Amino acid sequence: MSDLFSNEPTTSAQDTAPLAERLRPKSLGDVIGQDQILGDDAPLGAMLASGHLGSVIFWGPPGVGKTTIARLLADEVDLHFEQISAIFSGVADLKKVFESAKIRRTNGRGTLLFVDEIHRFNKAQQDSFLPHMEDGTILLVGATTENPSFELNAAVLSRAQVLVLERLSIEELDRLYRRAETLLDQSLPLDPQAILTLLAMADGDGRALLNLIEQVAGWRLTAPLSDEGLRKRLTRRAAKYDKSGDEHYNLISALHKSVRGSDPDAALYWYARMLEGGEDPRYLARRILRMAVEDIALADPQAQSVCLHAWETYERLGSPEGELALSQAVVYLALAPKSNAGYAAYKAARALAKSQGSHPPPKHILNAPTDLMAEQGFGTGYQYDHDAEDGFSGQSYFPDAMSRQKLYDPVERGFERDLQKRVEYFEKLRAKRQQG
Repeated sequence: MSDLFSNEPTTSAQDTAPLAERLRPKSLGDVIGQDQILGDDAPLGAMLASGHLGSVIFWGPPGVGKTTIARLLADEVDLHFEQISAIFSGVADLKKVFESAKIRRTNGRGTLLFVDEIHRFNKAQQDSFLPHMEDGTILLVGATTENPSFELNAAVLSRAQVLVLERLSIEELDRLYRRAETLLDQSLPLDPQAILTLLAMADGDGRALLNLIEQVAGWRLTAPLSDEGLRKRLTRRAAKYDKSGDEHYNLISALHKSVRGSDPDAALYWYARMLEGGEDPRYLARRILRMAVEDIALADPQAQSVCLHAWETYERLGSPEGELALSQAVVYLALAPKSNAGYAAYKAARALAKSQGSHPPPKHILNAPTDLMAEQGFGTGYQYDHDAEDGFSGQSYFPDAMSRQKLYDPVERGFERDLQKRVEYFEKLRAKRQQG
């Protein structure tokens, strides 16, 4: 695998620039990780080999090399590198950038425009890139930490390839750690376990790791720090989590699917991840109840009560004790028998109701509170089920214009096994009544 940061120092060790800047690679071959886009057979590798680089959108977490790769791409294809941030730039700034790029183009030099946090631009601002992308004035390289499908205009996405950058693994962070020690010409005062803790604190973010290394390198210590000693001196980096962004939806999806997959350990992990990220426990309580309704349902009718009681317990106890009650509901749901038969029947019933128009109920099941309604046949022929043999009349309750429909199909799990027996029992009685 290639390296994210150069093997050789780009400047002297006495340089006062931040460590991350001093360790920037000089070529794409020096980039750690991201082989899925930089490899010979990967998208960028193939583009460069063909001699044609198109506009791209880099989608990935912070500190994985988006800006660095964009700079190096400009060098590879001999384009002027221009960088702007959507956070600090407006319409006037974009106009200046485009005008400069036009002048540069008339002088025979192209422009690679790197737009950091491109999702922060509104629709009109994003649309302003289009004519300049199409006529070749700029080659756009955008960077975003948010899902481009939701944040970028379809017109921009249709003209650029989305490339996903991945968080750095522990092994890749360790290599970056060793590069930093080489540049600093010193071994950090950490024992092996403390090093692993430092790498974990970076949470896949190379820039964050280098900032932590710089901090540790400044300590004047006479002996290596232990894991416990490091934790006392450094605060663990907050987990990446945005309660209104992609991570919110990714983690709740992971929790829901872990419950559906009957894995209590994975479900607890994702539940804890969301809490550590600052998620509102009430949101989690609502989603946990939804899981009981959608994925357990009548296979275990008690599941909904467990979730409601856990939610009520949270409201009475608050945090952190109330969160324990919700975690117990998560475990219960993960281990409960699963069925979406009720959910499937409900959706089928809604689709049937939508497709069949406004058929009235059959007259025999309508009440006749007035003489006129009785004269019209309302209630005529209705059979009172309690008076029938086995308490079951077998009459049709669907509209006269419709045949009988089969919507609910219980699974052979949990309590629905018993419900299936009841369905079969009434089907036999109905057939018997119809024959009689």
